[in-house]
Amino acid sequence: MAENTTTTDSAEGSASDEADTPSGAETVAEDSTTRSARKVREGVVTSAGMDKTIIVTVTDRVRHAKYNKFVLRSKKLYTHDETNDAGVGDKVRVMETRPMSKSKRWRLVDVLERAR
Repeated sequence: MAENTTTTDSAEGSASDEADTPSGAETVAEDSTTRSARKVREGVVTSAGMDKTIIVTVTDRVRHAKYNKFVLRSKKLYTHDETNDAGVGDKVRVMETRPMSKSKRWRLVDVLERAR
């Protein structure tokens, strides 16, 4: 009887291993088809002189590593504006996208606040 118990245990173990394998494969397949969330930033338009392109300045408050004071860090993002909708001084939301030119990697999502 001990042999039967051992055989039954090993059979159950292999059955559970077989059950885990397909579900694990499905999880990998689902992960490869879904894409990661794209970065979204809010900033102010500093230049709108180009056709279908605006420059958005994003300012972040970052704590200094040594002095523990907050420092303002700004970054200029070249952004695609298909309809030439945004103007200088507008507060906008931009989203990361595929490269559209040498330096353009962002696209305009919406204008949050118009300049006065």
